[in-house]
Amino acid sequence: MSGERSGLEEAQRVELTVDAVAPGGHCVARHEGQVVFVRHALPGERVVAEVTELHRGFARADAVEVLTASPDRVEPPCPYAKPGRCGGCDLQHVAPAAQREWKTAVVREQLIRLGGLTDAEVDALAVRVDPLPGGPLGWRSRVRYAVDAADRAGLLKHRSHEVVPIERCLIAHPAIQELPVLGPARWPAAEAVETVASTGGDVSVATVTEGVPTGVSGPRTVREVAAGRDWRLPAAGFWQVHPAAADTLVGAVLDLLDPRPGESAWDLYGGAGLFAAALAGRVGDARVTLVEASEQGVTAARENLADLPRVEVVAARVETALARRRVTGPVDLVVLDPPRSGAGAPVVRDVVAARPRAVAYVACDPAAFARDVRTFTGLGWRLGGLRGFDLFPMTQHVELVGLLLPPA
Repeated sequence: MSGERSGLEEAQRVELTVDAVAPGGHCVARHEGQVVFVRHALPGERVVAEVTELHRGFARADAVEVLTASPDRVEPPCPYAKPGRCGGCDLQHVAPAAQREWKTAVVREQLIRLGGLTDAEVDALAVRVDPLPGGPLGWRSRVRYAVDAADRAGLLKHRSHEVVPIERCLIAHPAIQELPVLGPARWPAAEAVETVASTGGDVSVATVTEGVPTGVSGPRTVREVAAGRDWRLPAAGFWQVHPAAADTLVGAVLDLLDPRPGESAWDLYGGAGLFAAALAGRVGDARVTLVEASEQGVTAARENLADLPRVEVVAARVETALARRRVTGPVDLVVLDPPRSGAGAPVVRDVVAARPRAVAYVACDPAAFARDVRTFTGLGWRLGGLRGFDLFPMTQHVELVGLLLPPA
């Protein structure tokens, strides 16, 4: 790696005092004035850290020895959740309640630094990250295992394409843990193995070769149960990976938006139609328009929402549908559920121009959410409410549902 090294070298070990949490599962430390992002550490700890990467103006490191431990430190339940091993879980060394405090701190910092909100505005939101039922292990209902050169399935190291063969993934759903995918199993010619354990009780395994899934066992179409409905979608199709996530997010969206009979609605980045169906159940005979770019998502939405004649499914990129007026305002309610990169300023501006009375923004990345909040507030809108959910325990990821409101 190139950059300003400030005396540090890759693989060098240094003693560091760890400061605040940072996005990405790291904490911030400093060595001779240089910022070091440290994994496997906690604020307030004194650690021996091994430098893993050097960049211009900062370095990355792993805490390989803890000299002074935080009271929030616990022994990781998984033997692979250690420096130089599996990179899938960022926070197994952190007590579950402290994990949620960690994520809350990251959300606050992003809203202030990138979102332009003041400390008082963030305090007024009473930001917190709530747990979901089921505990921190055994929740992940979709797991993609990479395959190494010896045809063994495993998971990747942090920021690496190197595969770590494992015997068991403890955050995987119990039905996935029971599958004969890991350990002595071999997967010749496969680049990955994709596993699914649906909320409807289906279990599926597929190998991936040159980017194409090929069924090995179980159904290729799985049943999910959420929002009072049954959903059918391809095993490889997108669905929330925590069994309680879909109902949790629908509940938050409906609670924040409070849809009323007769109100029109847009479900942007609508996927299989989870939010569109929930909105349709509240607005009666009013039209709900779902916009989705993925061919697989469009097909799933049209099949799963066929009993809701007032729901229209538009196959298009959201920015294209808005810019080319394939969907036009005015509209009463909008659900934004964009990818990790966020909706972006053009989409936010077009949504504001449609003059909805409220927008529910479902976000899987606090930084992208904060940037879009800044665009909304720059147009006179405000963040009127925010819910955080620990949809991905043991990892640095957090899900947010925000309520954006127009000027009074």
